Amino acid sequence: MKYGIHLPHAGDQATPALVRRHAERAEALGLEDVWVSEHIIVPRDKFPRSPLFFDPVLSLTWAAAVTKRVKLGTSVLVLPMRHPLPLAKELATLHNFSEGRLILGAGSGWLEPEFAALGVPFKERGRRLDEGLAMMRAVWSEDPVTFKSRYIPSVIEGMTMTPMPVSPIPLWFGGSSDAAIKRTIRIGDGWHGSGHTPAEAAPLIDRLRAGRPSKDFTVSMRVQWDGTDRGVLRALVDSYAAIGVEHLLIAPQDRNVDDWDAVIEGAGALVG
Repeated sequence: MKYGIHLPHAGDQATPALVRRHAERAEALGLEDVWVSEHIIVPRDKFPRSPLFFDPVLSLTWAAAVTKRVKLGTSVLVLPMRHPLPLAKELATLHNFSEGRLILGAGSGWLEPEFAALGVPFKERGRRLDEGLAMMRAVWSEDPVTFKSRYIPSVIEGMTMTPMPVSPIPLWFGGSSDAAIKRTIRIGDGWHGSGHTPAEAAPLIDRLRAGRPSKDFTVSMRVQWDGTDRGVLRALVDSYAAIGVEHLLIAPQDRNVDDWDAVIEGAGALVG
């Protein structure tokens, strides 16, 4: 089992100084990776305590600048909300600046008012996710590139976007819908589940393993822990390991009140 932690870039306690400190501490403890989440703009009544989210790509760039080894993951970027071309440029830059440490966790999103605020059709989010990923992979690998789009307004004919990534960027999908699982099997390098008990996750993992038996395909799960009882954390690890999970992202149960230091130290104690 490999372990990562969520960085404190969202919620009441989030500050640039804490993001930096926890990234440095994760590396010192031997953790595998550090992660951030995404919301761009949210309806206030759905986030009654704290709607604060620092930008995920910039937060990881900040973390990359003070680390050398830990991988840098997004849990997850809502790709349909963004135009693929500037995002492809940002991600390639982060991947290159960090010497190939980025893991792109991607999903289709769920918060319809956020899509409306950004002028993106919510009902097209799955199609835009597929097309956006294809566009990003095209500009990351072809020079010159021509890409015909249907859902995303874009005309790309004989164009160039550099720098290309120094290495392929691993793509882990979130989501547990039928469409999400099929997409993951078709083009993903991993699955990054969230909010599933072991009993709920087990049949999904069986399906993923049947569709992608390769050892290079990673099964990851995001779990929450309040930082108090390490026995509870150990039990979580054992229960997910038993169903084939290979990577755990450990996040606070409540990012607004939990002790982030206790969470990261507990995660670090699992290493080795």
